[in-house]
Amino acid sequence: MNTIRGVTTVYSDVTAQQFEEEIRPRNRPAILKGLVRDWPSVQAGLQSPGILAAYLKQMDVGVPVDSLAARAESGGRFFYSDDLRGFNFQKTRGTLSAFLDRLVASSLDTQAPALYVQSAPVQIHLPRFHAEHRNPVLEPAITPRIWIGNSVTATTHSDMASNLACVVAGCRRFTLFPPEQLKNLYIGPLEYSPAGRPVSMVDLQNPDFERFPRFVDALAAAEVAELEAGDAIYVPYYWWHHVRSLSSFNVLINYWWNDGPADSVSPYESMMIALLTIRDLPEAQRAIWRDVFDHYIFMQDGDPAAHLPPDRRGVLGPITPQHRAHIKTVVAKLLSSS
Repeated sequence: MNTIRGVTTVYSDVTAQQFEEEIRPRNRPAILKGLVRDWPSVQAGLQSPGILAAYLKQMDVGVPVDSLAARAESGGRFFYSDDLRGFNFQKTRGTLSAFLDRLVASSLDTQAPALYVQSAPVQIHLPRFHAEHRNPVLEPAITPRIWIGNSVTATTHSDMASNLACVVAGCRRFTLFPPEQLKNLYIGPLEYSPAGRPVSMVDLQNPDFERFPRFVDALAAAEVAELEAGDAIYVPYYWWHHVRSLSSFNVLINYWWNDGPADSVSPYESMMIALLTIRDLPEAQRAIWRDVFDHYIFMQDGDPAAHLPPDRRGVLGPITPQHRAHIKTVVAKLLSSS
């Protein structure tokens, strides 16, 4: 792999105030060194995988969880099948405790399959964990998810939320790309993905530059961050990130939150509607709608309703519940007639 020049900024002894007033406004990834090192789970993991597994198992309430398994030859990369019609892993369902037992037993086997539990809600599976592991920089209302596996890789993807990921056990390498690198990441099918979110088709560990030549530019803009147990990383909204677990037993806790309105529709769904309504228009018409969006949505010309009385701006003013209901009705009629 080509050398990545960017290194993510490291902060130590971060407070909640510093996180909100200094780190987040930069809108850049940041390593929060040792942020959760005092967590009981981190201390258990520093002793051994078995001790951490036992610690988590005594919190498990037995709610079934999905786990993934891929053959050893996958290299831990959970991805598509060769024909893109399926995936290179199988999904099974069982308790978290049973998965932990299997993971610990396989941790010394170099030919063991890649095993992964991803994004399991802690409040459902380990409800005591959240109460006993306070995040020093986030509000308690932001609830965590747990990721557990051996030497696995999460292919380059983005989240439509801010993300704080805390390493409980093992080491992880994050490779991060700014949102504007979308054009250089060669994203796969939007509606069918091994990760639930669209992923890059480029294998970061062995990139094919003949097939994906613009990926060279993505690498030039990338940042890399290596985290140990107790470290955390802030990944801003929509930053693309590739996550590689470097140990045979890895546990990560992450928190997602969104600063937008709680009842807003996802911009991703809006983009899918635009694929239906705009993408295949004649070029001249697409250019018109690009200008319309720039004017009304991105407000590149200033407030598009500034010339109207505040009480007559309708949906161009602050969106009220009534406005939101009206817009959803318009969209529903569009979809029902298409």
